[in-house]
Amino acid sequence: MAPAAVIAVAVISGGWLLQKGVDRAENVYVKVRLFQEVVDRVESSFVDEVAPDRLYNSAIDGILKDLDDPYSSFMAASDFEDLRIRGIEGDYGGVGLEVVDRNGMVTVVSPMPGTPGDRAGIRAGDQFFEIDGVAADTMDTDQAVALLRGKPGTQVGVKMLRPGVDKPIPFTLSREVIQLKAVPFAVMLDSDVGYVPFQSVLESSSAEIRAAVDSLRGAGMKRLVLDMRGNPGGVLDEGIAVSDLFLDRGLAIVETRGRTADQNATYKASTPDAYEGMPMVVLVDGGSASASEIVAGALQDHDRAVLLGESTFGKGLVQSLYRLSGGNVLRLTTARWYTPVGRSINKDPDVRFNGTHGALSLNGQFSTGPDLLGRPTYTSTGGRTLFGGGGIAPDVFVTPDTLTQAEEGAVRSLYRQAGAFSEALFNFAVRYVQAHPDLAQGFSVTAGDLADLRRALPEWGVEVEPADFTAAQRFVRYHLEREIALQAWGDQGEFVHAWRRDRQLARAIELLRGIDSLDGLLAEVPPPVVPAAEPATAETPGA
Repeated sequence: MAPAAVIAVAVISGGWLLQKGVDRAENVYVKVRLFQEVVDRVESSFVDEVAPDRLYNSAIDGILKDLDDPYSSFMAASDFEDLRIRGIEGDYGGVGLEVVDRNGMVTVVSPMPGTPGDRAGIRAGDQFFEIDGVAADTMDTDQAVALLRGKPGTQVGVKMLRPGVDKPIPFTLSREVIQLKAVPFAVMLDSDVGYVPFQSVLESSSAEIRAAVDSLRGAGMKRLVLDMRGNPGGVLDEGIAVSDLFLDRGLAIVETRGRTADQNATYKASTPDAYEGMPMVVLVDGGSASASEIVAGALQDHDRAVLLGESTFGKGLVQSLYRLSGGNVLRLTTARWYTPVGRSINKDPDVRFNGTHGALSLNGQFSTGPDLLGRPTYTSTGGRTLFGGGGIAPDVFVTPDTLTQAEEGAVRSLYRQAGAFSEALFNFAVRYVQAHPDLAQGFSVTAGDLADLRRALPEWGVEVEPADFTAAQRFVRYHLEREIALQAWGDQGEFVHAWRRDRQLARAIELLRGIDSLDGLLAEVPPPVVPAAEPATAETPGA
């Protein structure tokens, strides 16, 4: 080809490539201009007057909705500032419910122990139907939280949807200053087995756990049960710090993966294992979420503990806050969390792994049962089979004590008045403790006590059919005794009274009994078996 022809081709090609870039830029410009034309035309000519701000906000909401991500949201400057101030000033009050968006509904991950939501009887998995008279089906989590928060001592009325209950359940919650401890107490069980309840991932979590474990070790503990059931997560750095307590320096704890390089990172243990070789069982369930799942996944991947219970919630997304013009804020999901062997912690809400179906438990929670069928498999650093797909599947599935069909039907009738019934249990328990000044651990309520409770229920606005109360007696007795123990002796006293009826904890102690090493504990765990889709059993070995 002649030089002139080459130059001509180069100019033509360059012009075409340049034009292609221009076309793309113009296309975006055309779309922006088209959008502005639509807004202007609606503002000027629509039959009813429409505020321009409303149109722009609707467009922003539409963009974020199209992402199909419940955790990405836009907050107006005023809303963000109000939330920030109430979150740091002393007059902030709340109801103690950790909530997320699940299947388009604001859903309770877990009520924080001892808070108004917990005492009222709200349970993990309950969905908001109404908050202070405002329908909740169009709210995002930020809007729901803003309505739930307020000055301590004020009240907020909510209606909750609960699986198996045909009508929304009303609750009236009194806001309080929420002051939580990550570890409310620590006790010795079965001679040399220690028990540490890890209830929330707070800024003091690693220090509280270390103090609790050290104290138990000083009392002769050789084996540990760390209870993370119902732990809704919290501070990411503390989730990493708690994992660091039990892992050797340099071991990976969690990894973030995003679309851009600055969102990719691996967090590793920075100190030696403070309790090297100590046999350890970690209890988890569907209320274990977020930062607590990071702890569970890291310990399981590195064969540092045996996980027992039910699969965790599956919240493993990273949100970043971006300041926008006018003081507005965009909260955008920018990465996902992965365990050290590459399992995604986040569970797609549209994916349901096949397995056994669940049932209502004696503790009032809905038990999901094993859910291994259809999950992808991974290998731990020690060669054990693990299951992925979102959430952390335990090594040994153990369901809580579940209700019979007849009991469940009767309990669901109580749930229709759940808020009032929980208040009645509290009032009766206070009265019972006052009438029994010599009450001692090991007590049991009698048939006469239950009859007294049934007769007193109308006093607190609860109407229950006698047949339903009789059918639900095992459930009522369990919760009444726990409430009495709580009023008499506090959190630790309630636990001491009830723990022997905790099927999951009993199985954990059974696994640890007589075990002298971590390897010995791991050897006690049977290889994983993926169950067929059939009714739940009390225990199914899993990964």
